[in-house]
Amino acid sequence: MNIHTQNFTLAGNAGLMQCALDLPDAEQFPAPVGLALIAHPHPLFGGTMDNKVVQTLTRAFQALGYAAVRMNFRGVGQSEGVHDNGVGETADMALLLQHMRTHYPDVPLALAGFSFGTFVQACLNQQLLAAQTPVERLVLVGSAAGKWAMPPVPANTILIHGEQDDTIPLTAVFDWARPLDIPVIVIPGSDHFFHRKLQHIKNLVVEMWLR
Repeated sequence: MNIHTQNFTLAGNAGLMQCALDLPDAEQFPAPVGLALIAHPHPLFGGTMDNKVVQTLTRAFQALGYAAVRMNFRGVGQSEGVHDNGVGETADMALLLQHMRTHYPDVPLALAGFSFGTFVQACLNQQLLAAQTPVERLVLVGSAAGKWAMPPVPANTILIHGEQDDTIPLTAVFDWARPLDIPVIVIPGSDHFFHRKLQHIKNLVVEMWLR
């Protein structure tokens, strides 16, 4: 965790939610140019907001000048409640967004997630579309296609997946992305957790965001 990480808690529907905020370099970005919400992998299989992929996404958005915020899902760390199969987690992420909008009301919004977190963010994106408040862009790493009923996502979504992912097979992601006509960026030799491949995630997100 970054020594400058700001930790805080929010009152959620199932109790307190443990959250963390990382801001971009103040000299380069006197004020954040955007807001990024980042969601972690499955809480019943060790997923937390301090997951290495989640932290890598946090650093990528800091490099882009975004305020990057994440939270522990229900039952993880200091967050209260129990796992709710993505329904309660999506509602909690919406509460976090509502809170962050009081601090950053007018900047663009990005949603990012890893594994189970991609399902939560895709569901939140659907809610925001229905409310006519679309996000700027999504970044989905290790998309949970085939594991969860992933809803459609916008055409400009950045999809990153490991070639040797045996948790969520690459073929399942292709089957989900194909009718959406969204390219999938494949990291050669990478497993689900991107061991020794994390640098590619940050580099890809930053490079593609600035195109």
